[in-house]
Amino acid sequence: MKFIVDAQLPKTLSDFLIEKGFDSTHTLDLPDANKSKDSDIIKLADQENRIVISKDSDFLESYFIHSKPKKLLLVSTGNIPNSRLLEIFDSNIEIILDMISKSNLIEISKTEIIQQE
Repeated sequence: MKFIVDAQLPKTLSDFLIEKGFDSTHTLDLPDANKSKDSDIIKLADQENRIVISKDSDFLESYFIHSKPKKLLLVSTGNIPNSRLLEIFDSNIEIILDMISKSNLIEISKTEIIQQE
C-alpha cells in the first residue's frame, strides 16, 4: 500500500509507515511542501494509488461530494502528542490495513477505528 500524509500530521507518521515497509510520502516531500493544495494532494494520490491520511475535514467533504480521493484515512484524534498518534497506528496497523483494503474510507479516533461503507 502507498500513503500520502497531509500537513496537519507529523512527518514521523510517514517515516513510521516507511519503517513498516510501505511506500509513504509526506506533504513536506512535495514541491510546495506543507503549502500544497488539497487538489494537488488528491491528484497525486489518485495518480499513484495512494491513500490520503489527513485530519482535514476538507478531504472528507471532497470524498463525499466528488469521490476524491479514492481512499481516505481520516484521523479524528484531536490534538494528541505525536508519540500517542504513532502508538495508535502501531498497535492497530493490521486492523487499519485490513479495513482500508475493504473500504475507501476509514476513521481513526483515540478509542476506535471505524470503517465507512
